[in-house]
Amino acid sequence: MKTPKHRYIPYGRQFIEEDDIQAVVDVLKSDYLTTGPAVRNFEKKIADYLGVKYAVAFSNGTAALHGACFAAGIKEGDEVITTPMTFAASANCILYQGGRPTFADIDPKTYNIDPNEIRKKINSKTKAIIPVDFTGQPVKLDEIMTIAHENNLIVIEDAAHAIGATYKNRKIGSIADMTMFSFHPVKHITTGEGGIITTNNKIFYDKLLQFRSHGITRDISLLSDNHGPWYYEMQFLGYNYRMSDIQAALGCSQIDKLNAFITRRKEIVKQYNQVLEDINEIQTPFQDSNGVSSWHLYVIKLNKDLLVIDRKQFFEELHYANIGVNVHYIPVHLQPYYQKLGYNRGDYPIAEDLYENIITLPLFPTMTNEEVRYVLETVVNLVNKYKTR
Repeated sequence: MKTPKHRYIPYGRQFIEEDDIQAVVDVLKSDYLTTGPAVRNFEKKIADYLGVKYAVAFSNGTAALHGACFAAGIKEGDEVITTPMTFAASANCILYQGGRPTFADIDPKTYNIDPNEIRKKINSKTKAIIPVDFTGQPVKLDEIMTIAHENNLIVIEDAAHAIGATYKNRKIGSIADMTMFSFHPVKHITTGEGGIITTNNKIFYDKLLQFRSHGITRDISLLSDNHGPWYYEMQFLGYNYRMSDIQAALGCSQIDKLNAFITRRKEIVKQYNQVLEDINEIQTPFQDSNGVSSWHLYVIKLNKDLLVIDRKQFFEELHYANIGVNVHYIPVHLQPYYQKLGYNRGDYPIAEDLYENIITLPLFPTMTNEEVRYVLETVVNLVNKYKTR
């Protein structure tokens, strides 16, 4: 067997420069390593970028979603509607609070949760909706917010993929009741690990702050007693979900580069589309005209009836060519843990069909045009090799 000549191209990769490193070094030399002024600065930078009142940083995106579910008052017996086409955290955060995820199938074009399916799932136990901006494409927020207002529900937008995206000229993070962003290394900007909740609601903001720090407060206005300047109270069971100043310093440096990162992602997407959108054997990502994606992922769907190999073989051929494609995602309800909770294969056919036929191509800011061409040439060659005659 021949060894692939091209170096490995991952599906995603962080971009760290000397100024990012220096920002972290500066914190390491300072008086604060854990939650301190860098965290507050990072929260302010995110809030200012999005035009919102409040931002609360967490140790990771999953912790941030958990905090949002707590702030929303999710408890045992409550149901929360979300999409099956997402990472497990979007549903797990509901379970952490004792609630039950209710899945609603997706729109076959956008791959986002279908508002019509949301309506079908609402009952007297429904407390909130967690829509996910899959791949960076905004969900139909106007419809979802209208549904929520009509039914007295809270919307927690999982925008782990979508910082920098817009919906009807409004920035994602400024529309839903609470919005979560992730700063995992493959996301648009990174803090190593990290997440944040943005909101314009002061009540949610106060709950989030306290929840991420053991349920403890030093706020004099909230104390039931006061023994002196050292005094604090644990008023409910919270968690240690705090972001460190080390992480936040990296985030502060990275956020200044976000627009440039997104611009480069869009340039790569344009190159992909120019070659792939006219190939019948491949379906390129559809973009709703109401939103502008920030392009975390570029997902192609194989038209299996026009190919003599299946997705697994196509995937393996790309990996053999040193192209680190991935699949996003295995629908949550198909995971063994969720099967044990009573969710069944066949419940969400559109999401399940999508999963069987999708592949995520590499997309990250430092991807070179030569690497883009190599990916495209490899995909086109595979299609020509395996298309039906």
